[in-house]
Amino acid sequence: MDQRIIDLYDDYIHGSMPRRAFLRRLAQLAGGTAAAAALLPLIEPNYAWGQQVDPKDERLRTAYVGYAGTRSEVRAYVARPAADDWPMPGVLVIHENRGLNPHIEDVARRAALAGYLAVAPDGLSYVGGAPVDQEAARDRFGSADIAVITADVIRGLGYLRSRQDCNGRVGSVGFCYGGGVALQCAVADTPADAAVLFYGAALSAEQVARLRAPLLLHYAGNDPRINAGIPEFRAALDAQAVPYSLHMYPGTGHGFHNDASAARYQEPAARLAWQRTMAFFDYYLRA
Repeated sequence: MDQRIIDLYDDYIHGSMPRRAFLRRLAQLAGGTAAAAALLPLIEPNYAWGQQVDPKDERLRTAYVGYAGTRSEVRAYVARPAADDWPMPGVLVIHENRGLNPHIEDVARRAALAGYLAVAPDGLSYVGGAPVDQEAARDRFGSADIAVITADVIRGLGYLRSRQDCNGRVGSVGFCYGGGVALQCAVADTPADAAVLFYGAALSAEQVARLRAPLLLHYAGNDPRINAGIPEFRAALDAQAVPYSLHMYPGTGHGFHNDASAARYQEPAARLAWQRTMAFFDYYLRA
C-alpha cells in the first residue's frame, strides 16, 4: 500500500482531522472514491482480524473488574491462566489513544496464555468508557484530561499488586500512547518492575534520572514522529546507566503490532517483538 495513505491514516487517528477531510484526502491519494472505499477496510481496525485468542478460550479465566481511579471507578479487563491457582507475576496492558478495545483485550489474553495475570484498564472510564466507533473514541480521548487518563491507568499497578493471585512482581507494556505510559509506570511512586514500549513517547531526562526498572523498547523503522526522540532518550538512558534493550524493525510503520489493521500490521516483526517482550518479562518478573 502507498506509504502516503498509511501516513494519512496515522495523521487522522493521532490528530483532530475530521472524517470528511480524511475521506476526501484518501480519495485523492487512491485515485477516486471507489478506490478509497476499497482501501478503507484495510486501514481501519477490524477486530475479527486481530483475534488470536478466543475470548472463551477454556485455558483462561477472564472478567471485567473495577478499581479506584482519581475521579471514578476504572473499568478493566482481566485475563489469567485457568489452571494456575498460585500467585503469579502481573502485566499491565495499556491501550492506544482510543481506550480499551477488543484488540487490547486480545493482547491481554496473549499475556495470560504466557502465564501472567494481565490487566488492561480503560483510561476513558471517567468519561463514560471507550466508544466502539473508533473516531468517536479518538475524539473522546482527545477532549478528555490526559493527566486523568494516565493517572487512572497507572493506578492499575496498585490494583494488580493488591490481588491475591498476583505475587507482587508487575510489568507494564503499552502501544503508541500506551507505550509512553508503560514507561511512566516505571517511574511511578510505586514503579513497575519492568516496562516495555511499543512506538510510544520517550521519558524526559528528569524522569530517566529516577528510573531504576529495566526497559525494552520496540520502534518501527518508518515512524519519524516517534523516532525523532530516540537519540536524546538513549543519551539520557546511557548517562544514567539504565538497563535497556532497543530494537528497530526495518520496513515497518507505526502500529506494526496491531493486527486489527491489515495495512499497518507486519506479522514477522510483530511476532518477534512479542516473543522478545515475553522473554523480557520472564527474565525480570520470574527470576
